[in-house]
Amino acid sequence: MFTGIVEAVGRIASAEGVGDGLRLAVSARALDISDVRIGDSIAVAGCCLTVVAIDGSSLSFDVSAETLRCTTGLDRPREVNLEKALRFGDRLGGHLLTGHIDGVGTVIRIESTTNPDGVDLEIDSPSALARFIAAKGSIAVDGVSLTANAVADRRFSVHLIPHTLQVTTLRALIPGSEVNLEVDIVARYVERMAAYKR
Repeated sequence: MFTGIVEAVGRIASAEGVGDGLRLAVSARALDISDVRIGDSIAVAGCCLTVVAIDGSSLSFDVSAETLRCTTGLDRPREVNLEKALRFGDRLGGHLLTGHIDGVGTVIRIESTTNPDGVDLEIDSPSALARFIAAKGSIAVDGVSLTANAVADRRFSVHLIPHTLQVTTLRALIPGSEVNLEVDIVARYVERMAAYKR
């Protein structure tokens, strides 16, 4: 489990084909990996991946074909948000995340604001996810815990404060950028229970 509070921005240094998947080498940069062991889970751009090798400040992960199918941005060198798995007793500053990406959204609009000095993002989500996104509800974008301020059909908007822009990869988004989305875990269970309502 994760919280969506990004601990550091790392970089995918390489993505090499292994079977029908990939082996990623990620430079952890400022992420403290002194307590990370092989087998631990790390959220990489919001996607829960298992550490399979550690070399200095570099972490390696195997990414399956299924994970590649439902995510974006894990197949090439680029900056990625990193978060170590939540431990019992840790402060929960964002919202509970599994790191299981539900789908890929597309940034439609970016608008600067002055109160506070941040930006508003409008994102188009896949049709299958739209029913899980509610105004004032939680949504994870590339592993960042955010609040959906407004929702209209498939589109939703979020506000990014200056701190979020400074410490995450969301600062680099432009219209047309694709992002990993994870909907609120509670919404998924409510939908499943409603399907079996008697």
